[in-house]
Amino acid sequence: MANTIALRKAYSTMLDEVYKLESLTAVLDGPNELVKEGANANEILIPKMSMQGLANYNKQTGYVAGDVTLEYETKKCGYDRGRMFTIDAMDNIESAGVAFGRLSGEFLRTKVVPELDAYRLAGYASIDGVETVAAALDTGKAALAALRTARGKIENAEANLATCYLFINPTVLGMIEDLDTTASKKAIEGFAGIVKVPEGRFYSKIDLTANGAGGFAKNAGGKAINFMIVDKQTAIQYQKHTVSKIITPDQNQDADAWKFGYRTVGIVECHDNKKDGIYVHTVAE
Repeated sequence: MANTIALRKAYSTMLDEVYKLESLTAVLDGPNELVKEGANANEILIPKMSMQGLANYNKQTGYVAGDVTLEYETKKCGYDRGRMFTIDAMDNIESAGVAFGRLSGEFLRTKVVPELDAYRLAGYASIDGVETVAAALDTGKAALAALRTARGKIENAEANLATCYLFINPTVLGMIEDLDTTASKKAIEGFAGIVKVPEGRFYSKIDLTANGAGGFAKNAGGKAINFMIVDKQTAIQYQKHTVSKIITPDQNQDADAWKFGYRTVGIVECHDNKKDGIYVHTVAE
C-alpha cells in the first residue's frame, strides 16, 4: 500500500499522534547475563541449576557429598516480526522531516509495543501447566475474593510475592480500590508492581497478522484476562535480535526515498520448575 503523507502548512509542524502507553511488560525483562546464543539463529540457551537438599552430618565422616549441576536448556524464539517503510524524499522535505523523523518513534509506540505486550501476556497465559481460572467478576467483592485466592496460590507455592507483578484490567482494579477497605488495600500490597493493562492488549490467546495491515487480534479461542500474576523469577523474556535499519535516498538504489526497517526476534517462556509463579484469571465462557 502506497504511503500517504499530508504535506504540512508552512506555519505548522505539529504531529497528530495516537494515544498509546509505553511497554507494560518490560518490567519482566532480564536479567539475561547468563543467556547464551543457541546453535541455530532462532534459539537461545537458558541456564538451569539443580542440587540436592540437606543430609545428616556424621561426626566421623563429616558432610555427605553433594553436586551442583548447571545445564543449558535450549529454547526457541517464537516471535520474529518486522516491517520496512518507504518515504519519498520530497515528501520528507515538504514536511520538514516530520514524515521520517517521527516515523520510527510513532511506529514503535503505537504498533510495536502494544503487539509485543499482547504477545507476551498471551504467551504466559498459554503455557501448559499454568494455573488458569475463569469466572465473572461483576462486583468489587468478587474481584477481591478472586485476587486473594490468587495470592494464596502464589504464596503457597513459595514464590516470593516481592518479585511478582500483578497485571490487571483497569476496571477490575478500580472495583477493588472502590471498596476502600483494609482487606482491599491489603490485597494489592506486597507486589513488585501493579501494572494496569488496557483490555486491547490483554487476551489469553492472540493471532499475529502475517501481512497486509499487520498487527494482532484476539484469537477466536482466546478470552479477555481479568488479571495475571507473573513472578519475574519464572519469566524467560528476552529479545535476542532487534534491528532498526535506516537507508538514505543516496543509498537507496531503487527510488529517491528514505527507507526505515525494523525487525525484532524474541522469546516468551518460563522456567520449567517455576510454573507455579504464574496465575491467570480470565472472564467466564
